Amino acid sequence: MTKYAKLILHLVNQSTGHMTAEQLFLELKKTEPKVVLATVYNNLNTLCSEGLIRKMSIEGSPDRYDKIKKHDHLVCKKCGALSDISFGDLTSNLEKQLGEGILSYDLKVFYLCPKCREKK
Repeated sequence: MTKYAKLILHLVNQSTGHMTAEQLFLELKKTEPKVVLATVYNNLNTLCSEGLIRKMSIEGSPDRYDKIKKHDHLVCKKCGALSDISFGDLTSNLEKQLGEGILSYDLKVFYLCPKCREKK
C-alpha cells in the first residue's frame, strides 16, 4: 500500500462524515503539499476495489467515501445530507426472502432531514 493510500484510508476511517474526493484532497494537502487530485482519485479507486473503503454514489451529488463498518445511511432528498443509521443486520431476513445467500447490501433510506422539514 502506498503512503498516500495509507493516509487516505486513515482519513476515511477517522472521519465522522462522508468525505468527497476533493475534501480528502484538501485535508491531505495540509500535511502532503505535493499530492495532486489525480493521486487521491487513483488511491480511492484502489482502496474501494480492495474492499478497504466504500464509495457512496447518490444521484446529483459527488461520490463520497466511507468506512467499511456495517451501517446504513439516511439521505436527505432535498439537500443531499448523508448520515449514518443502523437498522440492524438484515442479511438473514434478505436471504430468507431470496432463498439464497447474498454477498452484501447497501441500504440508503431517502427522507427530508430536520433542517429541510423546518423550511417547508
